[in-house]
Amino acid sequence: MAVNSKKIAVYVLVVFVLYVIVTDPEKAGDYVTVGFEGISDAAGAIGDFMTWIADGGGN
Repeated sequence: MAVNSKKIAVYVLVVFVLYVIVTDPEKAGDYVTVGFEGISDAAGAIGDFMTWIADGGGN
């Protein structure tokens, strides 16, 4: 029976995240903060790009 490599990768990622949360909760909180800041910055950049496109994509 073949094991799907994607499932293995997800399980390894979940175990790693749980390990980080248990061993150093403060650092895990910092990682979450950085992740959300990155998502927010990406959403802002996409919004700026869409505004640029809506304005005609000029210089």
